[in-house]
Amino acid sequence: MARLKVTQIRSGIGRKQNQRDSLRSLGLKRINDVVVKEDRPEIRGMIFAVNHLVSVEEVE
Repeated sequence: MARLKVTQIRSGIGRKQNQRDSLRSLGLKRINDVVVKEDRPEIRGMIFAVNHLVSVEEVE
């Protein structure tokens, strides 16, 4: 299964609560935090909610 490398590039301060919750659920706490997640629809949905705050790369 493909994996996604998600990097937080902007702060969640001043954002809506659901966006802050999505960052936290992805495991991102601060700028430049990096997590690797399985490519699943639930993860894609959380990434879509905060796509302006993160960068995403596909890794093996």
